[in-house]
Amino acid sequence: MEVVISIEMKNLQKVKEILLKDDIVSRASIVFKEAKGITGKEGYYCYLSGLDEQCKRALELAKELVKEIKDKEKSDVINKIKEEENKAIEGFGGIFG
Repeated sequence: MEVVISIEMKNLQKVKEILLKDDIVSRASIVFKEAKGITGKEGYYCYLSGLDEQCKRALELAKELVKEIKDKEKSDVINKIKEEENKAIEGFGGIFG
């Protein structure tokens, strides 16, 4: 399951703490990215990839502080983050290849 949530700047540290300290959620792949570089909006995105249980728990734990992103914006954010990760991996290949 893949989930994208939007986080206001003022809530970023609180959300990171909640998600990364939880035994279940912290086992998922969690990526925080500044929204301005992806969509031009203010705040941050958090991309979670993991089991249904992990993603649903993350949404439940942080529901007061975040907004779940859906549809086209969600797919745009996921594609942009994966594209950046692939470029980083290619860069490491050039260094160690």
